[in-house]
Amino acid sequence: MRTTALALVFSAVAFAQSTNPIVLHAARVLDVESGKMIAPGEVLVRGERIVEVGPSVTHAAGTETIDLGDRTLMPGLIDVHVHLFLHVGAEDLQTVKESVPQRTLTAMLAAKDDLMGGFTAERDMGTEGAGSADTAVRNSINKGLFPGPRLRISGNAISILGGHEDAIAYNPAQHIFSNADYANNVTDLINVMRQQYKEGADFSKIYETGRDSLRNGVYTSTYQYTLEEMKAAVQEAARQGKVVAVHATGEPGTGYAAKAGVVSVDHAYFLSDETMKIMHDKQIYAVPTFAVSDSRSGESGRPNANLDFHITQFKKQLAAGVPMAAGSDVGPFPHGTQAREYVSMVKYGMTPLAAIQAGLLNGAKILGWGNEIGALKAGYYADIIAVPGDPLSDITALQKVAFVMKGGVVYKK
Repeated sequence: MRTTALALVFSAVAFAQSTNPIVLHAARVLDVESGKMIAPGEVLVRGERIVEVGPSVTHAAGTETIDLGDRTLMPGLIDVHVHLFLHVGAEDLQTVKESVPQRTLTAMLAAKDDLMGGFTAERDMGTEGAGSADTAVRNSINKGLFPGPRLRISGNAISILGGHEDAIAYNPAQHIFSNADYANNVTDLINVMRQQYKEGADFSKIYETGRDSLRNGVYTSTYQYTLEEMKAAVQEAARQGKVVAVHATGEPGTGYAAKAGVVSVDHAYFLSDETMKIMHDKQIYAVPTFAVSDSRSGESGRPNANLDFHITQFKKQLAAGVPMAAGSDVGPFPHGTQAREYVSMVKYGMTPLAAIQAGLLNGAKILGWGNEIGALKAGYYADIIAVPGDPLSDITALQKVAFVMKGGVVYKK
């Protein structure tokens, strides 16, 4: 089975961009920005870009038409929190037992699975101990050597000694390495960030909170970096035209991150009223990562007090106007199945349109491609999927992607 999967990855050269214009025709086209459906709808693609969108577009001589029938054409899905270097199984042991080359090959398979699941752009939130190996994954995809989404990558996450992902549960005599890069003060932070950028990172992921707990309805979380340290990290990233995203589950770490001006607060189980206001005012995105919590809750079959707490807080965050983005934390559950994040966001309080807009419009902004992906508009990349029925009526349609185009290349039909 593994040999077959690798063979599929290495056959990426079979996917080629058409030399002729392509018209995609379907029963509906979703205008994500307005929330309106164009019925019927067509999208004209030339090369890697969209040229025209409407009920009927130009059909010049030599144009190839792909009729997708009773489906909805919409922008490719975006996931701003993935782990390409993780797969189903014991997360910590993967980083101990599997070599970086082996994990890189696995990441390539994961990238292909995500693309075939309809995800045409992603943010890889840490290689979990594989260092800058994600640079090779991103670059190989960009060169057309392998199929996969557009990627923004971070290399390893950054954490403190004894902090999150520091192999705390292992025999100290074995000297098991942390899954993150150590930075214990401002000087360390800046040095680590500069090294990661040198090795190809597009942004920095920082573990701003460590151990957390929920007792008697009270959520507590240990911060890892002070406000001053977070500000220094954000300033260094900005100096190089980059951003900082944080793993942050609760206060005061979530508040420090928001005050410092990070691009997103991922997980965001608990945000104070002050932090919610800051995030609203500064348009800092919360990324709830429900999918991974749902998957773990489903596996155990037991009530999940932490998830219930998060759902309650999520509804408060929505009411406070905190901007959201879709990030699944995929890796611990199978790659290519993370459209369940959009489904969960609707299940826990958003409308289907709001969840799609959060995932696509806000996701594109987080990735720095706000004027190039996330909508079907002339001049945008031709990152297009087709799903059955109407996703504004049934969000689970996103879990049934029947057609995938990225940059004008058809990968699934």
